[in-house]
Amino acid sequence: MKALLLVDEVEDKVQLAEIEKPSIGPNEVLIKMQAAALNHRDQWCRQGMYPAIEYGSVLGSDGCGIIEEIGSNVYVGWLNKTVIINPNINWGDNPHAQSDLYNILGMPSNGTFAEYLVVPFDRIVEKPSHLTNEEASALPLGGLTAFRAVFTKGQVKKDSKVFVSGIGGGVAQFAFQFSKAQGAEVYTNSGNETKIKKALELGATGVYNYNDDDWIKKAINESGGFDVIIDSAGGDYMNHHLKMIKRGGNIVYYGSTTGMPKNFDIFRLFFSQAQIHGSTMGNDEEFAEMLDFVDKSKIKPILDSVRPFDEIVSAFDEMKAGKQFGKLVVKF
Repeated sequence: MKALLLVDEVEDKVQLAEIEKPSIGPNEVLIKMQAAALNHRDQWCRQGMYPAIEYGSVLGSDGCGIIEEIGSNVYVGWLNKTVIINPNINWGDNPHAQSDLYNILGMPSNGTFAEYLVVPFDRIVEKPSHLTNEEASALPLGGLTAFRAVFTKGQVKKDSKVFVSGIGGGVAQFAFQFSKAQGAEVYTNSGNETKIKKALELGATGVYNYNDDDWIKKAINESGGFDVIIDSAGGDYMNHHLKMIKRGGNIVYYGSTTGMPKNFDIFRLFFSQAQIHGSTMGNDEEFAEMLDFVDKSKIKPILDSVRPFDEIVSAFDEMKAGKQFGKLVVKF
């Protein structure tokens, strides 16, 4: 079967190759993949920026496919069902934080960027009926990460004023959509005028160009401050967020693409009574809750593009350039 491998022998660090089709155990299912979606995690693996890199792994955490074979302990009704995959592996018993054994599908365990995938049957969920295969493939990792950030950590409610940074990325788009579906007033930012226009079309109350010197002051004046801030940039933006958050508000970080802050205004933090939360992925219960929320709200992932699996390396290059708005999807 054809698969995309993380390799050290070529400059691109990823390579399409023919590998052996996997076989299943008694508690597993064989999925014939229909579509898969990229995440920044895949690009970070490609760039060697992810811990415990294992070359030879099949990348990919997001996907949708049809169950072609089932193990002896699997309910026969799963045969021929179209499913998505919960990418959590070994979260553990603590709903508040992952275990030391936790990892994510798609390095070191083989992931969704292959014509066939084997997973334990407790990792599969039937595809939401209102989504196409391509849309469904884009949901799991980003949707789960956003759901935990928005609801478990951010406590977004109806009429909350929410700021989601960096619209256009996978998790950010879901955080935006989930907050809107909850009835919140949602604001965002971007350095790209096309993305700013799209965010307004999607119903953002305010969108700010972070290249403008006065964008923070403008955001505060127009919103009156935010109840919740959801961010993946970190770095020196953290002090900006302390200016933007209302007293007693929640600031949630699910990434730090700009690194560590040079200084941190702890005085403003304790005076603001704000709470800072770290968040990443989510537990299996949150995955089920996320799917239920998506189904009831009829939320559809925003897709930037869909291309054949043979062209997946070009999708990696597009992600590296950072010009996409929504998810980059490949179909088999």
